[in-house]
Amino acid sequence: MAIWHLNLRHLAAVAQIARLGTINAAAQAVNLTQPAITQALARLEGQLALPLFERRHDGMAPTAAADLLVPRIEAALGHIASPHVTMARLRALLALADAGSYAGAAAVTGLSLPSIHRAVSDLSLSMRRALVQRRGKIVVLTENGATLARAFRLARVELETGLSEIEALQGRETRRIAIGAMPLSRARILPAAVTRFLRRFPQVAISIAEGSRAELVEPLRNGGLDLMVGALRDPLIEADLAQRALFADLPAVIARRGHPLAGTAPTPADLARYPWTVPAVGAPLRNGFERFFAEAGVAPPRVPIESGSVMMIRQILIDSDFLTMLSPDQLAVEMEAGWLEQIAPLPPGLGRTIGVTTRASWRPTQVQREFIADLVAVAGEMT
Repeated sequence: MAIWHLNLRHLAAVAQIARLGTINAAAQAVNLTQPAITQALARLEGQLALPLFERRHDGMAPTAAADLLVPRIEAALGHIASPHVTMARLRALLALADAGSYAGAAAVTGLSLPSIHRAVSDLSLSMRRALVQRRGKIVVLTENGATLARAFRLARVELETGLSEIEALQGRETRRIAIGAMPLSRARILPAAVTRFLRRFPQVAISIAEGSRAELVEPLRNGGLDLMVGALRDPLIEADLAQRALFADLPAVIARRGHPLAGTAPTPADLARYPWTVPAVGAPLRNGFERFFAEAGVAPPRVPIESGSVMMIRQILIDSDFLTMLSPDQLAVEMEAGWLEQIAPLPPGLGRTIGVTTRASWRPTQVQREFIADLVAVAGEMT
């Protein structure tokens, strides 16, 4: 069932029934008549094919389905934060944001072009702010529009999650976990956690998007990803995100097998005589690289190639005398194959913390909590 078949005002009424305990009290809270709420509740229960409340002489008692759905409704309405938003308006703005044109939004949703125009225009008028602007044939969101679209995406995630929990309650598994995988997480911890998890929950769908933090952080903030695994940031600059540490990782200096510095116990000055490939400024590894030479009182070496791609770095090292700073876990296969080797260890103070980053407002489902527990378990076995 798609969330677009739901009515936001009716969902708000259901949340009020759960909070206040009676239809009459909920009717007053949402400014609907008691018959209207009774009809809305019956329609929603029919759509879900499950009762949300037990009708008792002293009021309405939430069922297990309501216990799952109502918190998601409340979270979604908290993101929307306006009584003027309807499901049609929410859908239209998100489609326009994704498609970049009214025609594209109409094609994606199957709605008519006038209905998309009207919904976005009505939303803009009710919110009393410009949400879109034209740039030639392209429509872009204003700053207010982009902020609202992010809130709408998070609301959509909450409602879709609520429906997937209801499906699972009825024995139909549609729950999913969307993971952002930064380079180090792909080496050991994430594959191990995924396989452990799927042994217990084989029907849960897992999608993994690989990339740098810069590539993954916006999808995480917008609700496209549930969590991101990799090096944590200190300090964390995004107020809407939260971090949880899993383990500490200590990188080392890596080069090709047979590098001139192999087996020589090189000093920082020796290491500085060679070109390096490390991630761009701002990445934890780059910060460690700069600190290492600064604390040794040595001018940092040239970095002709900035890259966070382990595959790219591997090939550069194999074919040259470049050096890099990476976790040995990330290049374990290449080192076992005899292509690369560790040239020098690094001081413990240059370690980085690997962990999980989520939205601060994220409410994990049962299976998502189980997956986090598997990540923690795997991390404990690695240390």
